[in-house]
Amino acid sequence: MVNDLHDAGLHDVEMLLEYQLPLTSKRADVVLCGTHPRTGDSSYVVLELKQWTDAIPKDGTDDVVSLAGYGDHLHPGEQVRRYCVHLTDFIATLADEPHRVTGAAYLHNATDLGVDGLFGLPATDQSRLFTGQSRGTFADFLRAKLAPASGASAADELLSSAVRPSKQLMALAAEEVQQREMFNLLDEQQVAYSEVLRAVETSRRANTKEVIVVTGGPGSGKSVIALSLLGEFSRQGRPVLHATGSSAFTQSLRRIAGSRAPRVRQMFKYYNQFIDADKNGLDVLILDEAHRIKETSTNRYTRASLRTGRPQVEELIDAARVPVFLLDEHQVVRPSERGTVAEIEGAALRMGCKVTHVDLDGQFRCGGSRVYEMWVLRLLGLEPGGPIKWEGDDGFELSAASTPSTMEMRLAKLLDDGYSARMAAGYCWKWRDPEKGSDTLPNDVVIGDWKKPWNNKRDTSFAGAPGTPYWAIDPAGFGQVGCVYTAQGFEYDYGGVIIGPDLVWRTDHWVVRPEFNHDTQLKRGDPAGLERAILNTYKVLLTRSMRGTSVFSTDQETNALLQSLVRG
Repeated sequence: MVNDLHDAGLHDVEMLLEYQLPLTSKRADVVLCGTHPRTGDSSYVVLELKQWTDAIPKDGTDDVVSLAGYGDHLHPGEQVRRYCVHLTDFIATLADEPHRVTGAAYLHNATDLGVDGLFGLPATDQSRLFTGQSRGTFADFLRAKLAPASGASAADELLSSAVRPSKQLMALAAEEVQQREMFNLLDEQQVAYSEVLRAVETSRRANTKEVIVVTGGPGSGKSVIALSLLGEFSRQGRPVLHATGSSAFTQSLRRIAGSRAPRVRQMFKYYNQFIDADKNGLDVLILDEAHRIKETSTNRYTRASLRTGRPQVEELIDAARVPVFLLDEHQVVRPSERGTVAEIEGAALRMGCKVTHVDLDGQFRCGGSRVYEMWVLRLLGLEPGGPIKWEGDDGFELSAASTPSTMEMRLAKLLDDGYSARMAAGYCWKWRDPEKGSDTLPNDVVIGDWKKPWNNKRDTSFAGAPGTPYWAIDPAGFGQVGCVYTAQGFEYDYGGVIIGPDLVWRTDHWVVRPEFNHDTQLKRGDPAGLERAILNTYKVLLTRSMRGTSVFSTDQETNALLQSLVRG
């Protein structure tokens, strides 16, 4: 690339290598920074470099190509176009002038004939395709976008720009989310919504900062509030993003909320993407499922310069004038998770922020049944007093299955009747990958002669099973057993819950047996935190259903307890 720039007379253009796109882990191979030869404005060319020599379009698709021996890939022209759009969506200095960003894919080892089929994708100013054979034309393209002058100031402008969603992106989000008028907020939901609107207006007028904490049980409307806020602030043109700590939840929101406008999917982020975000760069950061907040954002991919050990909650508070945390403390299912009211409020006070706490005491999942929610909390010892008998509730059905087969048959009938239904279990069975060349998922969950596979590990469908993020929302998910990480944050009409041997009832108390649990991440914390995490795991699984739950334990004494409590 350096040689090509010299040969084109552009040796003073600035090159940014492996440029990380804002608020993502994706990197553009090269971003060329300079001035436009005609307008004199800063000009940027995003380049995707490929060493490919041969590639063909995949039949039945417009933007997927196949490489012999290397599988399927996004068309490089479409790849670089999306990088360009992302830059103009999130780099503030480019938001109103997207024409300053152009892009090209440069297949420098290929001939036109070797990749002939790839030219079928219509070329645009952000998705041109060049090969080594068309090197001269590529040089002409670069000279049309960049003048033979220093690009240092243009590079500085890009690297120092504020990062926030553009007005165009927020307009799309408002149309996709808020203008659908899908949500009718009730009681405390509306109180929480109005408190956030008030805090944002106050922070703007007084140049202050406020942390909002919204707590509520399963189905109390936290995510409804979150999406309503995202839509409303997008409509107002205020910089706002939504984030969670759950891959399945975020990807499902991206699919649902951005179904008609794919760019809107970029409004949904992960907690660890704010590790180096601009301080107060957003007006609002909506943190759904905040019980998933971790001790730090560091993982194996984090650059050494960012490994500060700073608490993740502080990074999230720093990122916006009004960070909004929505959580259920009983859904902390890993010892490494730090999403509690005390943790968030403590960090906010350390950072000199005002804190407002709203508690949602409504109950929308579990058929609106407070009776069932309390039954679950008492059963698991998350509320004092011990397990209580199920006295029944017109709004909710509870049953104790004698075998997993009877549970499955009951749920299958409900599925046939048009309801949504899923089966989930504690992480008490190994989770194998399919054997090489196999077109089926292994039956890992084995209870007597009853066998079922865990949900598909992949993000994409396999053997008729939906990808991991979509297990809870795709009807085909009924054929597999889900775990807490694929069920958390979602809801379905009827659920079956299998309590594994990691939690058993002995005489008058629960015994947690981590040696029967196969979640390696869960075992990395202290023993007390591990016990709480296992109890919370079953609390999460037992409260995914809106109309009814069937419960079964692999342990005879535990199942006898469940039978006695439910059948009375």
